[in-house]
Amino acid sequence: MNKGKLVVYNTLSRKKEEFEPINPPFVGMYVCGPTVYGDAHLGHARAALTFDTVFRFLQFLGYKVRYVRNITDVGHLENDSDAGEDKIEKKARIEQLEPMEVAQYYTKRYLDAMDAMNIMRPSIQPTATGHIMEQIDIVKILLEKAYAYVSNGSVYFDVNKYNNDTHKYGILSNRVIDEMIANTRELDGQSEKHNPADFALWKKASPEHIMRWESPWSIGFPGWHLECTAMSRKYLGERFDIHGGGLDLLFPHHESEIAQSVCAFGCEPAKYWLHNNMITIGGQKMGKSLGNFITLNEFFDGKHPKLDKAYSPMTIRFFILQAHYRSTLDFSNEALSAAEKGMKKLFEAQKNIDALPTSDKSSMDFSALFDKCIEAMCDDFNTPMVIAHLFEITRLINLVADKKETVTEADKKALKENFAIVFNDILGMKNEQADNSMHIVDSLMQVILSLRKEARANKDWAKSDMIRDELAKAGIVIKDGKEGASWTME
Repeated sequence: MNKGKLVVYNTLSRKKEEFEPINPPFVGMYVCGPTVYGDAHLGHARAALTFDTVFRFLQFLGYKVRYVRNITDVGHLENDSDAGEDKIEKKARIEQLEPMEVAQYYTKRYLDAMDAMNIMRPSIQPTATGHIMEQIDIVKILLEKAYAYVSNGSVYFDVNKYNNDTHKYGILSNRVIDEMIANTRELDGQSEKHNPADFALWKKASPEHIMRWESPWSIGFPGWHLECTAMSRKYLGERFDIHGGGLDLLFPHHESEIAQSVCAFGCEPAKYWLHNNMITIGGQKMGKSLGNFITLNEFFDGKHPKLDKAYSPMTIRFFILQAHYRSTLDFSNEALSAAEKGMKKLFEAQKNIDALPTSDKSSMDFSALFDKCIEAMCDDFNTPMVIAHLFEITRLINLVADKKETVTEADKKALKENFAIVFNDILGMKNEQADNSMHIVDSLMQVILSLRKEARANKDWAKSDMIRDELAKAGIVIKDGKEGASWTME
């Protein structure tokens, strides 16, 4: 397959641009991960899946990608204007747990859900609490350069000074600072600020605040925006290739990241900014703050009043891939059921390739369609178009199976390989039925091994050897060790 030239939509320039890494073949990509105070929902899945697809395709193109996705385990307050409780501390108080217990519990559940959806783990997965010193160091730089000020033990970024020094706060989100100020409500703690648009770099901890660290200004905790600047800089440098995240992070989070980096290090942190759009339900954004979300585990077990039945992780993955990452995607049971049917059709076609009859001559060009798949991915990761091409390939596979078209042995082999590259490697689809079958085989083998163990305990060597030999005939090798028997397939 021809690999082509990748074009991405850069939110910063508001246009498609040819992707040219800063230091090819290396690519640095930072993506904002979850705040771990509750179970992941469909919106979290879309963000993770979007950049999993980007990660996979960049690797397919031959780039060496360092993918960093953080875990926010402190500093994300209920209101983006630096007001309210820390979301994790609030959850800890309600459940009478330590905040780190909450963070660890929901981090594991998030990763388990991502694993179920075949979302690859990032190269590095740092936590905000693991990088407090790095964040304090950046605050010191911003204070030295007079782009920050101390107020009552908290430290705030001076948006007006930044904006007046030929910079533009709002360059990413296309907002005007005067309008932002006019639309900012007065909130608790806002009186500390010189300007309502200023954002916290460091917050002085109130007496009831559990998660706190020493700093030159107060015992407190870092601002949410600062965390990502510190972690991206540490692992990717002051300037890297791609910064990704959900559209809801565009302002103020990503806007503030740019301001911090420009003032501290003299450059914008990322060359390309990529944002996935939202999942909606009944036309309204799905989110925890709105209380209209469905968790991934609820999708997997079907235990939610809005669900007609359970949907597998691969169904959820395919459902999300059917829409372009920059478009909104509305949830419905009908859409999920249609996605499930379409996915099964593609898996069935892939399975049927092995049984296709071959001929001396191919009557069609499968390779041209796979080239179109790659062309679609090169056009800003157009997964719905890729899926459309796969359905066309499926139609041709069925024609060969019905002996209405022909394929050579060599073309059949290429068809199998290319289908796997596009469907399994790039789109990340895996056959859950095959996984389930292996689970059943493993369960059966554990029963057989226990029977063999019992025979050996009773010194029934003939029965033990018979079990071993019969399994060997089936291609299963038993290995006896100090910790018991194990099995492998030849």
